[in-house]
Amino acid sequence: MSRIVTKKFFKRLNIITIIAVYLLILVGGIVRSTGSGMGCPDWPKCFGSYVPPTSEDQLPPDYKEIYLAKRVAKNERVAKMIAALGFERLADQIQNDPNIFVEQDFNVTETWIEYLNRLLGVVIGLLIFAVLVTAFILRKQSKSILFYALLAFVLVAFQGWLGSIVVSTNLLPGMITAHMILAMILVCVLIYLAFKLEDDQTIESNYSDWGKLSQWLIVALVLFLIQIALGTQVREAIDKVALTISNRSEWIESMGISFYIHRTYSLLILMLHVFLAYKLFKVGETGRMRLLTYSLVGLIGLEILTGAVLSYFAVPAVLQPVHLMLATLIFGIQFYALLVTRKIKTIQTVNV
Repeated sequence: MSRIVTKKFFKRLNIITIIAVYLLILVGGIVRSTGSGMGCPDWPKCFGSYVPPTSEDQLPPDYKEIYLAKRVAKNERVAKMIAALGFERLADQIQNDPNIFVEQDFNVTETWIEYLNRLLGVVIGLLIFAVLVTAFILRKQSKSILFYALLAFVLVAFQGWLGSIVVSTNLLPGMITAHMILAMILVCVLIYLAFKLEDDQTIESNYSDWGKLSQWLIVALVLFLIQIALGTQVREAIDKVALTISNRSEWIESMGISFYIHRTYSLLILMLHVFLAYKLFKVGETGRMRLLTYSLVGLIGLEILTGAVLSYFAVPAVLQPVHLMLATLIFGIQFYALLVTRKIKTIQTVNV
């Protein structure tokens, strides 16, 4: 079996999985921008069925009360578990937040957008299971890839459970942020798996301070992850504003402090990446590092541009998922660049 399932096959499967995860993040952004997050009021089924209805006539007259009761019952179980772990404030919020008791009217478009989002999630779950099985077959060649494949499988299972809590709590603020950060951790694990399978490449560069460069990339990663978390909070604030204000042009003025922190913080992110690009260009004529540098600079520019359009042109829905996707791509490239620099540092240390 191991002769048939090669490392090359495993690497391709892993890259396909990474692409699928990024696609799911994009689709998740579309779900949020279209307000389809509660298109299915239950989980894992949608309106009690694996194939959702296409008309409200297919639902019982009291469907809102039925699914609200199910969500409340589930939240009580989750709250007890969370309280037992010491998170009593969060448990109380899960049980008593007033937004949790609001049940939306059936909307066929929103229902099917959310349903397709869930179908893609199932596909990713199957892909990561395939990654785990393949890693098990190749375990004699590399025990570490089996560990990280198992970690990815555990993360995607936990992500699915957390997604069910996001639904049962009616998109409770904080839950969506946790859901997003966990997705970023999953992306990092999959990127690391792909990196572990790469052949060593010769680095044609006289640059010697790879350790310092790695430190700057760690700083960039941490600060940018904070920016992603802030952006998710801004997204949550937009959801709240949209419930009371129908005119999109008034949304920005009605946003809280999180929006202004997110916007101002982007200037720090820009300056850091200009400096980081300068440091990366000093590396020399290494094709991979140059490509990473150009990608980072280009994506940061597009991210700030889309952010400005969102801010000054009434938050166009079409750009919201694009803005999110760019952020996750930047984070992935940062992490990959960090892996490359740390590996080069290790090789140079061994050769000294």
